[in-house]
Amino acid sequence: MRRERVDPRPDWLERVEAQGLSYAVDRAGQDEPTGAPAAPRAYWHEEHAYVLGEAEAEHLETVTEELHRMCVEAARHLLRRPRLLASLGLPEPLLDEVVPLLDESLAGAQTSPSLYGRFDLVWDGEGPVSMLEYNADTPAGLVEAAVCQWHWLEDVAPDRDQWNLLHERLVRTWRRIGAGTGAGGVPGGSGAGVPDGKVHLAVGQEEPTEDWATVGYLAETAAEAGLDPVVLTMESVGWHAGRGCFVDADLTEIRTCFKMYPWEWLLTDPFGRHVVERRATTTWVEPLWKMLLSSKTILVALWETYPGHENLLRAEVDGPHGMREYVAKPVFGWEGAGIDVVADDVATSRPAGHTTGQPRVFQEYLPAPRFGGAAPVLGSWVVGGRAAGLGIRESDGPVTDTGARFVPHLLDVPRSTPEQVSGWLDE
Repeated sequence: MRRERVDPRPDWLERVEAQGLSYAVDRAGQDEPTGAPAAPRAYWHEEHAYVLGEAEAEHLETVTEELHRMCVEAARHLLRRPRLLASLGLPEPLLDEVVPLLDESLAGAQTSPSLYGRFDLVWDGEGPVSMLEYNADTPAGLVEAAVCQWHWLEDVAPDRDQWNLLHERLVRTWRRIGAGTGAGGVPGGSGAGVPDGKVHLAVGQEEPTEDWATVGYLAETAAEAGLDPVVLTMESVGWHAGRGCFVDADLTEIRTCFKMYPWEWLLTDPFGRHVVERRATTTWVEPLWKMLLSSKTILVALWETYPGHENLLRAEVDGPHGMREYVAKPVFGWEGAGIDVVADDVATSRPAGHTTGQPRVFQEYLPAPRFGGAAPVLGSWVVGGRAAGLGIRESDGPVTDTGARFVPHLLDVPRSTPEQVSGWLDE
């Protein structure tokens, strides 16, 4: 595994924006100390590329699928530990109601319709792969990983390969959801597939551009799978008291809904009460059990279930418990918000933002390996329960936050044949 200098395409910005990456160039957060607007920075970065060998990609694939299996098992452990449940930070009366639903949802984890998630891993290509967290409920970063870096490969190294079956696995998973193959076990869900082919995809009206781009791309993959996607805002989802179901603005019943909207938000929203009360027949994608995997509490449950596992870092609730170097993480957070790093060579504290007031988990500090001064985090994607591809974000500092860069990768092997790809998808 190495980081190489690459000549960027002269028209790279126009290309990736046309492919749906509307946030390829963005502002790096806050304004300058002088009060002037911050200079634009390139989120999409093709002046470098990460190069992996075939054996390295296969190892990441194996570790990813094993970690996913371990997370499902650790979630069962979490549900049996009151102190871990309390660390989720849900109001106690609501938690009492939700736990039976979580238990029921988790019991159907192998059959409920789950679309995708992303592990954040660190690895130098030689030692053990280490898991930082699992963005299992509403991860972004899909357009750049599934689409833009593949087109980059076609332009820059058409004879090389890439670990990237994201698009193909998304289409196949939508087909299974539509047919009801493997569906079921979801609280409030019928488990009967999508009889009319209509699937709603909802995103918060004020959510970032990347969330909208993710939903737009997922709608394209659903259409390719033969479904009829309807994109709407979460704010336009209504409850029809007379019919006892969720409806869209046209009063069409929402039977299957992908939500780019975290479960911890949905459960505490006023209309979320209808989910808890089990009155609706909507099948939600992602299913409720994914909330457990997406919480940082799963890191503690993993360590308690598989203590000392080479792919895990020690994690605790209620304090670092003797860890000299650690990272304090909000239970439900993303983009580095609210993270504190306590270590000999670095000490940093990120603004709390959306994580204000949340309980925190304390994870052993492991600095990401440096490649040419950059610290990459490997986003290993899971689609339909299978490892599906790799997207790499790198940072200059110790926390992967809104200032990170997405850097494409390639495999230093000849391009796979269509027959090989088809065989992998059929496994």
